[in-house]
Amino acid sequence: MSTYNSLSACYDDMTKDVNYPAWADYLESLFAGEKKPVHTVLDLACGTGTMSFLLAERDYEVIGVDFSPEMLAQTFEKDLSEGKERPIFLCQSMDELDLYGTVDACVCLLDSVNHVTDPATLRKAFQRVRLFLEPGGLFVFDVHTPEHLEGLDGGIFMDETQDAYCVWRTDYDPQERICTYAMDVFHREEDDLWFRDGEVHEEYAYALEELTRYLEEAGFEDIRRYGNLKQSKPEAGEDRVFFTARKPE
Repeated sequence: MSTYNSLSACYDDMTKDVNYPAWADYLESLFAGEKKPVHTVLDLACGTGTMSFLLAERDYEVIGVDFSPEMLAQTFEKDLSEGKERPIFLCQSMDELDLYGTVDACVCLLDSVNHVTDPATLRKAFQRVRLFLEPGGLFVFDVHTPEHLEGLDGGIFMDETQDAYCVWRTDYDPQERICTYAMDVFHREEDDLWFRDGEVHEEYAYALEELTRYLEEAGFEDIRRYGNLKQSKPEAGEDRVFFTARKPE
């Protein structure tokens, strides 16, 4: 599993196409349907903390957790409006989640669940999330569907900023159910010299039914699936599906 050594410094610039405010709006629409008001939120696999800061701006108490110290280091470059409480950030893996207390909701976004390529590790992560949710607490996550990951096979993609350039190739292994992203990352350094580095990332193609089973095994109830940023069931051919699950009262 990559630690985002190369991508961390340019990750925010290269994900400007992600409409984070729309994602935050969607999360709040899910929170609004809860019996218990949501005040404290765990942003699991928070990356550089963009969503953590957005939720903090909206007056939630936020804990951001990520396994990559390089990604978490980028949170120190971000600030909040005056009077807002800065999120707390912890460097932990999902399956070893260990908080000082419980939270009202946990979110795990941008297909971070797919990046857990060992099903046993993911099942343990779900158990840890349940442990640190308040009774009745909500768990929200999204995944890339198997169809989407299969469709990436053989693709070549690129993105660039003024000081970074990234090109990646995708390969899908149907037996292993793994989509591999082989990345070359170029950074501009002093004297307009460019430094080349590389990373490999992997995503596991979880069937929606097995994710439901993992949630049930972890003790969640009221498990629901939604289309991409929708309040309705996913349609055939969806690239991304959202799950919500609740810890019993």
